[in-house]
Amino acid sequence: MSQKQRYYITTTLPYVNAKPHIGFALEIVQADALARYHMLLGDEVVFNTGTDEHGVKIYRKSIEEKKEPQEYCDEYAAKFDALKLALNLSYNKFIRTTDPDHIKAAQKFWTICFENGDIIKKQYKIKYCSGCELEKTDSELENERCPVHPNLELDLIDEENYFFRFEKYQEQLLKLYEKNPDFVLPENRQLEIKNFVQNGLKDFSISRLKNKMPWGVEVPNDHEHVMYVWFDALINYISTIGWPKNMEEYNNFWPGVQVAGKDNLRQQSAMWQAMLMSANLPTSKQIFIHGFINSGGQKMSKSLGNVIDPFEIVNKYNEATQGCGTDILRYYLLGGLPSYDDGDFVEEKFNEYYTAHLVNGIGNLTNRILTMVEKYCDNTIPPVQEKNETIMTLVQTSWQDYQNNMDRFQFDHVVGNIQNILSFCDQTISDQKPWEMAKSEREKELNDLLYHLCETLRHIAIMVWPIIPETAEKIVVKLGLDPAVEFAKPLSELQQWADLTVGNKINKGEVLFPRLT
Repeated sequence: MSQKQRYYITTTLPYVNAKPHIGFALEIVQADALARYHMLLGDEVVFNTGTDEHGVKIYRKSIEEKKEPQEYCDEYAAKFDALKLALNLSYNKFIRTTDPDHIKAAQKFWTICFENGDIIKKQYKIKYCSGCELEKTDSELENERCPVHPNLELDLIDEENYFFRFEKYQEQLLKLYEKNPDFVLPENRQLEIKNFVQNGLKDFSISRLKNKMPWGVEVPNDHEHVMYVWFDALINYISTIGWPKNMEEYNNFWPGVQVAGKDNLRQQSAMWQAMLMSANLPTSKQIFIHGFINSGGQKMSKSLGNVIDPFEIVNKYNEATQGCGTDILRYYLLGGLPSYDDGDFVEEKFNEYYTAHLVNGIGNLTNRILTMVEKYCDNTIPPVQEKNETIMTLVQTSWQDYQNNMDRFQFDHVVGNIQNILSFCDQTISDQKPWEMAKSEREKELNDLLYHLCETLRHIAIMVWPIIPETAEKIVVKLGLDPAVEFAKPLSELQQWADLTVGNKINKGEVLFPRLT
């Protein structure tokens, strides 16, 4: 038996200065779909997420709520960890940047970069957005405000800080992008970061004075400074898999794949990569950059009152659909929004998508096929004598597209491809009229058709498992199979045709997705 491949996928770490919102739900569901896809491939998967708990915005928020910073972080970290149940996530690492092992890793990383001559001390005078935790140049501002956080006044910082020698790594970064044309996907994001680096890099500050901002990882051998939040937080990607304490685990899983929003492009694909180069560590394997979620064409903001809470969406639709809320939200995030661009979340469109693609799509087709098996085949998977090459070819071609799209993080194309199979099956039923076959006692034709439809339904269940895992498992049960056995098989075996056993008793049960009332 060949050794399993290893796959490491990680989200960014959200700040704990507010409860989880729909934008991070998108990111973590995308990462979960990739993790589950690689589980299907038979890979040994590490899926990391967690919380970013240092920095000025956390410190200020804890003061505002009259709490100790650690107490505040503990409370909000628990809210992010609660997404695991609400969104049916499969992550097996949840790192907090206040973890003692992470703090030690950050200090070790700093020491290596310092000893390599890449950390220097100099005066720091800039305009700083505490929302982005980034310096802002005049050209980036609109009306003297950060366009991403227009509700926040800029901080004017004038102090002595430690700096990372970013400029030193300009050529190495450009070589990285040149050598790996798909290092950042989509392509326009790779071009964007390449242009940013080509235009020249400036050393960036990586510390703050402790007497002004005490909530951070202390700089080694300098008790007057704490690390700048980005320097500390980025190291989570390797500290969570053991670096430098457990080098066996680290070497097994790094480099990994990172999922991040477009506002994280610079930090993930340039700053972090330069830091890794400085520490003499391998750069990331690949970075996927997703867009933002707007609401009715407007950027979500607390002041506009249009921020969407994923917990509220799941709970609301659990009540309306007898427990389907999680899969409904997952399906929309992955299929109803563009994977490479900004998307829009409006409840009316969300409801329409649910009805069109889950109620009338996968739900209706599943019920339609199993009703015919129940009525015409005594609740059992019928025997098959003649292969239907048209259906089989469609499914096998769809598997090729499925894997290509998954490998390129095009989740909307994955879902669109599955919906094409659903439409094809519906059209086949309408064209071939199995009810007329039953009336005219064309038993062989009827059995052949229903077997192929059931087998196609099994393939659909496997395809949607990374997208809507609970629904996939329900379909498998309806087909008389055991999900624990079925989803433990490697994808290469699941993709084979005619894996469905003749004579299996089906379990039609209730419809997968009830209509909204």
